[in-house]
Amino acid sequence: MSNDAYIYDAIRTPRGKGKPGGGLYEVKPVDLVTNLLEAMKSRHDLDTTQVEDFVCATGEPVNEQGQDIAKTALVYSSWDDVTVGAQLHRYCAGGLDAVNTVAMKIMSGMESMGIAGGVESMSRLGIGASGAAAGDAWVAMKSYGISQGLAADLMAGLDGFTRDDVDRYACESQRRAAHARDHGYFARSLVPVRDLNGVTVLDHDELIRPTDMAGLSRLKPSFTMFNDFGHGEFLKFKYPQVEKVECIHTPGNSSGVVDGASLVLLGNEQAGRDQGLTPRARIRACAVTGAEPTIMLAGPAPASEKALKLAGMSRDDIDLFELNEAFASVVLRYQRLLEIPDDRINVNGGAIAMGHPIGATGAIVLGTLLDELERRDLNTGLVTLCAGGGIGIATIIERV
Repeated sequence: MSNDAYIYDAIRTPRGKGKPGGGLYEVKPVDLVTNLLEAMKSRHDLDTTQVEDFVCATGEPVNEQGQDIAKTALVYSSWDDVTVGAQLHRYCAGGLDAVNTVAMKIMSGMESMGIAGGVESMSRLGIGASGAAAGDAWVAMKSYGISQGLAADLMAGLDGFTRDDVDRYACESQRRAAHARDHGYFARSLVPVRDLNGVTVLDHDELIRPTDMAGLSRLKPSFTMFNDFGHGEFLKFKYPQVEKVECIHTPGNSSGVVDGASLVLLGNEQAGRDQGLTPRARIRACAVTGAEPTIMLAGPAPASEKALKLAGMSRDDIDLFELNEAFASVVLRYQRLLEIPDDRINVNGGAIAMGHPIGATGAIVLGTLLDELERRDLNTGLVTLCAGGGIGIATIIERV
């Protein structure tokens, strides 16, 4: 049995600076999720007894984000008890993988309606808060694991991208994000975060800021310490042709550290009709694949090619591409390999300008892509992310 999986809505919180004093620092992760659950319910007068499952991703499943935050948020909210929840971890790919997981359940006929998304409070639980199997020294040595930021520098060097190249891309990301914000392109999906008294805590993305090449050029590289610490020598076991890694990624051309959450409502045609919902798009194909784990950031291209093959489509069939801006070199490589022009990818900026709340990002960029397809009256889009360990993930959507 096979069904189409439709996207009925995609919403997100603003992204707050991921440090003490940031706009969402005092908001617990469960409250970020609950804000969106209540918004999704009220936006559609949703009968939540018909929503069977909630898959929620997070990059640090510990403490306030630990155990099963999906079910915890549901119980904490006004949703019916029938909806179950599961927590998912696939590094930076988690938010999109949550969407794909629910979509595949619907496509298989095992479920009719579900929600998916992610949450990350990077101000309250910093990167690495949950520890890592890959952090063991012997595991790291055997798997040739290095700092992800230094891997971005390595990839840029292998591809011939310079500091000017990555700064130029970052500058454009900020310009596009500011333009999109100022013209209301994010308004449909952005749900302000409110406290228990209904007072607005944050209603805008905090990280977007005026940027020019001169300002970016003054920033110091972020990952030199890993190069000097020994990662630069260690990676030569995998890449002996590299004499020295030139560190070119800075806070200005890498994804920002932020807090945020996302939520996507999916269902089959009948479930949507029963709730009086109009589908916005359907999932055409989704794919995951592994890539070289030392660089670990090269997965988007092969994952996209796999998704295109599954959908029976070519790159030219895609109107807009959305690739998470983990680092500027990730996007530059992807564009080169797939021959994607500037005006078809990340047209409203990305994580360099607005930040990357790890577990939430995949569903956020899916929603950003869908909103822009509708605004431009285009039909097809592809969203993709890189993730730790060499993971690539991609999803193709088509408006209906």
